[in-house]
Amino acid sequence: MGTTTPPRTLAEALRARGDESLAGLLRARPDLLNPVPNDITQLATRAGTRASVVRALEHLDRFALQTAEALAVAPDPAPYGILLSLLTGDGLDDGEQRDDVGAAVTAALPGALATLREQALVWGEDERLRLVRTARELLAPSPQHPSPTGLGPTVAEATAGMSPGRLQEILTTAGLHATHDPVSAVAALSALFTDRTRMAELLDTAPVEALSVLDRLVWGPPYGEVTPNPTPPVKWLRDRGLLLPVSTRTVVLPREAALHLRAGRAHRVPEPVPPVVTAAAERDPQAVDRAAAGQAFTALSTVEELLKLWNGGGPAILRAGGLSVRELKRTATALDVTEPVAAFWVELAYAAGLLATDGESDERYAPTPASDEWLDLSAQHRWTHLATAWLPATRVPGLVGGQDAKGRALSALGPELDRSAAPDVRRRVLALFAELPPGTAPDPETLLRRLRWERPLRGGATPSAGPGDGSDLRSRLALWTLNEAELLGITGRGALSSQSRALLDEGEDAAAARLAPLLPEPLDHVLLQADLTAVAPGPLERPLAETLSVLADVESKGGATVYRFTPGSVRRALDAGQAAADLHAFLATHSRTPVPQPLSYLIDDVARRHGHLRIGAASAYVRCDDEAVLNEILADRRSTGLRLRRLAPTVLASQADPGSLLEALREMGYAPAAESAEGDVLITRAGARRTPPRTPPTPVPEGPPTPDDTLLGAAVRAIRAGDTAATVVRKEPSEGASSTTTSGSLPRTTSAETLATVQAAAMTGTAVWIGYVNAEGAASQRVIAPVRVEGGFVTAYDHTADEVRTFALHRITGVAELAEDGKG
Repeated sequence: MGTTTPPRTLAEALRARGDESLAGLLRARPDLLNPVPNDITQLATRAGTRASVVRALEHLDRFALQTAEALAVAPDPAPYGILLSLLTGDGLDDGEQRDDVGAAVTAALPGALATLREQALVWGEDERLRLVRTARELLAPSPQHPSPTGLGPTVAEATAGMSPGRLQEILTTAGLHATHDPVSAVAALSALFTDRTRMAELLDTAPVEALSVLDRLVWGPPYGEVTPNPTPPVKWLRDRGLLLPVSTRTVVLPREAALHLRAGRAHRVPEPVPPVVTAAAERDPQAVDRAAAGQAFTALSTVEELLKLWNGGGPAILRAGGLSVRELKRTATALDVTEPVAAFWVELAYAAGLLATDGESDERYAPTPASDEWLDLSAQHRWTHLATAWLPATRVPGLVGGQDAKGRALSALGPELDRSAAPDVRRRVLALFAELPPGTAPDPETLLRRLRWERPLRGGATPSAGPGDGSDLRSRLALWTLNEAELLGITGRGALSSQSRALLDEGEDAAAARLAPLLPEPLDHVLLQADLTAVAPGPLERPLAETLSVLADVESKGGATVYRFTPGSVRRALDAGQAAADLHAFLATHSRTPVPQPLSYLIDDVARRHGHLRIGAASAYVRCDDEAVLNEILADRRSTGLRLRRLAPTVLASQADPGSLLEALREMGYAPAAESAEGDVLITRAGARRTPPRTPPTPVPEGPPTPDDTLLGAAVRAIRAGDTAATVVRKEPSEGASSTTTSGSLPRTTSAETLATVQAAAMTGTAVWIGYVNAEGAASQRVIAPVRVEGGFVTAYDHTADEVRTFALHRITGVAELAEDGKG
């Protein structure tokens, strides 16, 4: 500003900043940019609003917050020395510890103040530090919202409204001289409490029980309840002003007295240094990478199994949204995992865009078309797709099974699972992992302490709302992150893998390149055994796995997968359009062992009977060229419920629908095939249901996005230009001129005077101040430097918008010249 005069307001302090400093403020508090402020004054006003200040306080670390809390209970303005003494005090119980903490606070305080200044929460020189008024109101103590420091109101605040006679009684009992007015009485009592020598002498005369009462109040809360006839210790304290009445039943320990008892400290334990994340175990980095890769492969297999499970149409959606408890249990059983883990896999597939709702009238979940594209990717790229979908996701599977604010159960894939703080916590946890040496598993407790230090208010109650479960939520998010990272293969044996470090630092391709050598190669063969089983000694190539999953049932999983061939599984393959010859050729091609004779017999036997019976719609009918088979069905007591009757020697009719008839005859041991209205065999393809194209769910942002450098530069230029227009000095109109301008109003001149003034400004290259009404009728004040005047238009550089614009002369309400010292 070209002056050494200390700023008198936050706006003046911001105006004195450089462009980089303003850009830093807007980067740290992006909510101030929406919309871009017109000038510095509007920026300062917006920076002091309650919502914006609360958001800024929630982004402070613990020591920066403690610094702001100390300023909230300090005089306004406060010198740097007083702030330092509030954070260090006269010392702690242990002298060596006192020196260490004091040195750490002294070293860290400039950085904390710089953070508060950068975010426009504190302004002024070191000798006149001022906390933004809204922050002071949020952090200062009150009966409704005690200060985080545990301090109560000052003597002046606590005695407001107290009768002068009562004040004089307190002075006399405390050994002070009587005064003539309440103001001097309050000053005398405050001086007593801040005088260490006299205060120590007063407390030396206190009963031991009275000192015990003070010990209970000194670190907060400073309020206590009393009876109409208080005990002698309480009465002794109240008579000397060490406890001041707030109401008929409540007393408070005044701030000055509490600070004396605390040895001048605003906080019991200042925390200038972030807690160190310690190691729980040191492991071989290569073993960590192998363990993480193995878990990554398990994650891919689980998601693939989930897609296959819901391939033909998944569970129905609850009316309120999400999966029912029964469907989640069914899914967990099918995946052989617990219900919370099943909820994680379901939510992960949903976040990755692999599952969605089908949009039908009986809406259900089903795989999306993107799931087929995902399955075609290599294993390492499928994993990076899942990992990059997990990192920014705001949906929190760990909440499933809990209750919302209204007591309603939270279901998987349902609403109310979004927590905007989840991505920040997730990335910060992984960043703390990455700061440790490779192969190091952090201690979860120290990691949680570090997170609480970095964001003590984030996600929790606002400073004015009292304690809440927000900090607890942040801790739970961190613990869920640890579990989910292990399930997904981000970590292995509790440590961050090298492929995950590459994902965080270099991107998906680098992570995939590191993971690829650690994953098992897909196999193109199985081992057939005489007991009608096939052993897959590793992961199978996708076409082989898909065909085998239709032809056989999975019996067990693990390092090797065991498939079992049954009449039902072989019939399933035949229903899918395979012929017996195709199945024999498939097994001979993909088996490293000879095809066992019992398996060949099983396939031929099921194929010989498959389609021998035909099911159609009558309600349903059965036709067969072999009359003896139909006679056998009619004679079987298990067919009574089907209400069959013979229409012809080779045709039976049933009251059941074709699907029920088909299943009933299969349960009776037959192998019927369904046929169409034209008499052709219907081929049932496994898993053909897909949703329409869907986009993955959009994460719920925690706040405005961090602006990029281009936007910040443009915003700073616009604010500077608007500030120039708002604060520029106008030249007083010459005597006899018709210009009429009042403070805050648009200039008014005649058309001739307007034209003459802008023409002269264009010739001399000077700037002028104009009032302008745009096509929408909105009026504004602008500082322009005319370049050309012709055809009823003025082409000029607009300092307000920081660009060259064209103005219609008839829309200019008036023009005024700028004073000589106001051109820039």
